[in-house]
Amino acid sequence: MTHPFKRRAIARLLPMLVLAAGPATPARAADAGDYPVKPVRVVVPFPAGSGTDSSARFVAEAVTGQTSKSVVVDNRPGANGFIAAQAVATAPADGYTMLVTTNTTHAANASLFKKLPYDPIRDFAPVSLIARSGLVLVVPPDSPVHTVADLTALARAKPGKLTFASGSSSTRIASELYKMMAGVQALHVPYKGVPVALTDLMGHQVDFMISDISPAMTLIQSGKLRAVAVTTTQRHPVLKDVPTMAESGLPGYEMVAWSAAFFPAATPKPVVERMNQMVRKGLTDSRAAEYFSRTGGEPAPTTPDELAAFVRSETQKWAKVIKAAGIEPE
Repeated sequence: MTHPFKRRAIARLLPMLVLAAGPATPARAADAGDYPVKPVRVVVPFPAGSGTDSSARFVAEAVTGQTSKSVVVDNRPGANGFIAAQAVATAPADGYTMLVTTNTTHAANASLFKKLPYDPIRDFAPVSLIARSGLVLVVPPDSPVHTVADLTALARAKPGKLTFASGSSSTRIASELYKMMAGVQALHVPYKGVPVALTDLMGHQVDFMISDISPAMTLIQSGKLRAVAVTTTQRHPVLKDVPTMAESGLPGYEMVAWSAAFFPAATPKPVVERMNQMVRKGLTDSRAAEYFSRTGGEPAPTTPDELAAFVRSETQKWAKVIKAAGIEPE
């Protein structure tokens, strides 16, 4: 039988032992040595076939290749990215739910809407920038528009009658910037994603669109759409014969979209750093440059701190573009 004095001594000692050991769960979560031990879910705010979806699937494949654990892409399009962003912001901060998104949710939305259901800075832990990509102005192949000058002339002949599609903030702002710089009017027709917008463009439901290059490429190559101009400062490697918007009579025009990865804000730093290492390794692999060149982008890996600074600067930049384009927050 244990002596009463010893029982009291053990009782006093137990709380100190527990405090010294610390809580089991956070300590386990912070140990990223064997992370991940189960499948990781990557949430994307745009539909399958979009440029962001393409970036997410490359990252998923790269991480799977390094860990042998499944990385599953979960497309949750709609509501300007609100649905996907909220889903990740409120998910368990354990490293098993990651958002692969763009400047739509993490730069432009702050100026496009009076109130967001998530905070792009406070609610997320930056992981890494993934890629930067240009956009391309496309029209149906039987359109009378062959150049930017053609589009401008047509818009001026039919003020406010032409329609343009968008499937993201990037694609919308690119067209709004064109309208502002060309001094023309056109009616905005929003879609849940770029692929469905391109389908309606082929069906002549809208007149033109400035699209992500990735989902438009096969349609351009098959003759289902005509590429008129790209939004980068230099001609794009996969569309070498297509002039830039600046070359086409709009000097100074530039619009570049980007994709990046984020965890929920409270995700342990060792887990964030481990995922950052895996994403960066995938993006610096020799296959990455070839993959992204085919899909219209270029890999752009960063540290978490670099991505945090980039998001802050991009938010300011997009705010200036949106204000200059005269877009009122909804």
